[in-house]
Amino acid sequence: MHAILALALLFGMTAAAHTAMAADEPAGQAPADNGVDENDPLEPMNRYFFELNKFFDTILLKPVATWYDGVVPEPGRDGVRNFLDNLRSPVILANDLLQGEWERAGTTASRFGINTTVGVLGLFDPAADWGMPQHSEDFGQTLGTYDVAEGPYLYLPVLGPAPPRDLTGFVVDQFFDPLTYIYWDEAKTVPTIRFVLNGVDQRARSLDTLDQIERTSVDHYATVRNLYRQIRKNEIANGTRDFDDLPDIENLNFDTNEPDSPRIAF
Repeated sequence: MHAILALALLFGMTAAAHTAMAADEPAGQAPADNGVDENDPLEPMNRYFFELNKFFDTILLKPVATWYDGVVPEPGRDGVRNFLDNLRSPVILANDLLQGEWERAGTTASRFGINTTVGVLGLFDPAADWGMPQHSEDFGQTLGTYDVAEGPYLYLPVLGPAPPRDLTGFVVDQFFDPLTYIYWDEAKTVPTIRFVLNGVDQRARSLDTLDQIERTSVDHYATVRNLYRQIRKNEIANGTRDFDDLPDIENLNFDTNEPDSPRIAF
């Protein structure tokens, strides 16, 4: 699970990050959940960390994201999003290859070359206009394609939803990422800056929709858990991610008019 997804999920806001819906759920409807889940043996601890993350979102992340959304014009935010997406290309390419998705791997490699050069270090996305849309992969998805089970649901501080399969994927992806090995003044300077910027941008793109999801959820924690599982199921099946096409919570229609972006999460 890479950074953008976790961040969105971190505060129980997965629906705004991706357009994934379980195959057996009607389009445009939120999944039902009575709050009871046999695959959530650590639910009391998970709920505690969920509320802790929501608290830090309220006092820190959301205010910063609101400021960012209001101060940075849309073209600037789009440039940041494109740049961050482009930086993740090596991780996506590695997982495309591990899954045997040769055509998607070719698209990823071509996008990286085009957007890094013609797109001015990834600030623009001409590759999408040339018929090569962005997609994202992570090692958790790779494990899923080989039928590795999710494992018991786990929700952690900062990382958010992190069942064993996806937590393993998050760790392995760090080894695929060239930025992991870049040293400036300190070993983690570059990855940390990217991580924080990714998080703020992701949260800013979801402000209104995530508020709606929280207000209309009978059990916010259970809703996030269900949405997370549906999203991962869709992503493992290489479903298309699109921030404009969000799950409809209690028949409410949300349209953020924001460009596509990979997930991350804190």
